[in-house]
Amino acid sequence: MADEAKAKGNAAFSAGNYTDAIRHFTDAINLAPTNHVLYSNRSAAFASLNQFSDALSDAKKTVDLKPDWSKGYSRLGAAHHGLRQFDDAVSAYKKGLEVDPNNETLKSGLADAQSAQAAASASSRPRGAPNNLFGDAFGPDMWAKLTADPATRLYMQQPDFVNMMKDLQRNPSNLNLYLQDQRVMQALSVLLNVKMQSHAPGDDIEIPDSPPKERKRPADEAEPVKEKKREPEPEPEPMEVSEEEKEIKERKAQAQKEKEAGNASYKKKDFETAISHYTKAVELDDEDISFLTNRAAVYLEMGKYDECIKDCEKAVERGRELRSDYKMVARALTRKGTALVKLAKTSKDYEPAIETFQKALTEHRNPDTLKKLNDAERAKKELEQQEYYNPELAEKEREKGNECFKEQKYPDAIKHYTEALRRNPKDAKAYSNRAACYTKLGAMPEGLKDAEKCIEIDPKFSKGYTRKGAVQFFMKEFDKALETYQEGLKHDPQNPELLEGVRSCVQQINRASRGDLTPDELKERQAKAMQDPEIQNILTDPVMGQVLKDLQENPKAAQDHMKNPSVMNKIQKLISAGIVQMK
Repeated sequence: MADEAKAKGNAAFSAGNYTDAIRHFTDAINLAPTNHVLYSNRSAAFASLNQFSDALSDAKKTVDLKPDWSKGYSRLGAAHHGLRQFDDAVSAYKKGLEVDPNNETLKSGLADAQSAQAAASASSRPRGAPNNLFGDAFGPDMWAKLTADPATRLYMQQPDFVNMMKDLQRNPSNLNLYLQDQRVMQALSVLLNVKMQSHAPGDDIEIPDSPPKERKRPADEAEPVKEKKREPEPEPEPMEVSEEEKEIKERKAQAQKEKEAGNASYKKKDFETAISHYTKAVELDDEDISFLTNRAAVYLEMGKYDECIKDCEKAVERGRELRSDYKMVARALTRKGTALVKLAKTSKDYEPAIETFQKALTEHRNPDTLKKLNDAERAKKELEQQEYYNPELAEKEREKGNECFKEQKYPDAIKHYTEALRRNPKDAKAYSNRAACYTKLGAMPEGLKDAEKCIEIDPKFSKGYTRKGAVQFFMKEFDKALETYQEGLKHDPQNPELLEGVRSCVQQINRASRGDLTPDELKERQAKAMQDPEIQNILTDPVMGQVLKDLQENPKAAQDHMKNPSVMNKIQKLISAGIVQMK
């Protein structure tokens, strides 16, 4: 994980995203607090943002952890230089050269620090008469101005230009020697804040790799601390790579090649070869759990569910140790759940699979995982019903319910009927009997639901229609009750309960037609009717609106409407509901 964070930091640094680089290097340091290279890299990133105090702190930590590493002294010198602590910068570079006498970066840094040290010393002495027109241009803030300006920043990467400017800083009177060089003229225009044409319009300027971050501040307002820019920018890969780290990097690269080969074999259905490649990848790099999840996918395809589960469990455990992407952990859990479903033979076997899918969803809410969870829960429920199915026990429970019903112990009867239905969900009689219990207890919606289920299971079972019609009658939905009884008579024309139901419904409907309802009954029936969606649709129908108007104002037109069976049926419903009264 530290290497991964470091790699991200290096990439961000190369892209000029120094803030992101600092964040990634900090993550790496938290995981590997004794790695001197990480502090060195973060120091370089801080320096690139001109945060030299933080750069100095990291540089000191680098030297403390690895006193014999020359790069640390280079970072230390650069940070001191950026803070205008030139004496300390010189001292740091000299110590570094004691460790590595031939280090060119340290030599260049020392020369810059000594030059800045001398310039600072000279500027601190009282000046005499201004005998050099350009003397002030090459003062101690020269490097900061040249680095800050986009036009001259690129020249700072060119050694001959830097040497010329060093010479001019030491002896401004040598300016005439370099006036033919357009870069010097451009630099002079920046230092004097005068616009000069240093190259022909349209000329191409070569842009070096990893240029310093552009500053929006005008050159003459550049802060002195930006003299730090004399220290060359860190390389795109600021990390010093040890032999061990090189070997790790090579192993990781080889592991990725094995993974790609495994993927290709998997697509060709060459599962044994794919397993071999993924296994090699795991051996080469145990910090990428995708090798394990891919191998698990192959085992799943081969029907080797136990091996698949083992790989998924390893991937989850290792992924949490490495703080891998939560999506990868979720993928491993989902794959494990899929294997567990394949192994499930009883309803109990689905429980670990369901739990695994739920854990996967807490890591990452993936639609595919959610579908697998729903499928597993549905399969578990169906299997439970199959395992619980026992018609003989269902019959015994129904008989117990019947005994309780005769004793008017309706709640107890409901319990027995419910258990009977669990044992045999297709028992129409149990639904019919439970509907009767609900009706006795006044639970009309539940009774209606059971009666309808009874009819659904056995459309020829007369009791279903009598139960449903009775519930509708008690709910004073006489029209609907009449329809239910009439439907039942189609299957059992001589059934006395159904015939009596029809007679009772017609009687109630005729009462409304004759206007025999009391004011309270009429009001109650109208209020109930207005909640009925079918009555609402009739009243909002424009055609029926005209029919109702004709009934009041145009008897001849009303007679014509009554010849239409559909209209007549709707009028009859309104009459039964108490909405329309015939006189």
